[in-house]
Amino acid sequence: MTPFIQVITTTDKKETADAIARDLVEKRLAACVQILGPVESTYRWKGRIETASEWLCLVKSREDCFEDIVAAIKAIHTYETPEILTVPVLAGSDDYLEWLVLELKREA
Repeated sequence: MTPFIQVITTTDKKETADAIARDLVEKRLAACVQILGPVESTYRWKGRIETASEWLCLVKSREDCFEDIVAAIKAIHTYETPEILTVPVLAGSDDYLEWLVLELKREA
């Protein structure tokens, strides 16, 4: 098991996804944020089934950054209840995990 996570969020605009990605990387809360989309999401919201085009953000980070990532996403996000989920990184290539360690070092 590694101390790394992948955080998932979706947005309704690519500009919002870009802003989240840049903010997280600038703050060294993420080593990388991949943006995919648009993707189609179908969900129940306030009693109705909705379908929307969204942009998916995959955030590469560490477990100890999660609460700061949540706060940063919520500060930028336009949704009333944004999707913010995390999955543990169970394993990865040594080179990639070393790169994550270097990129996620906080400056003193």
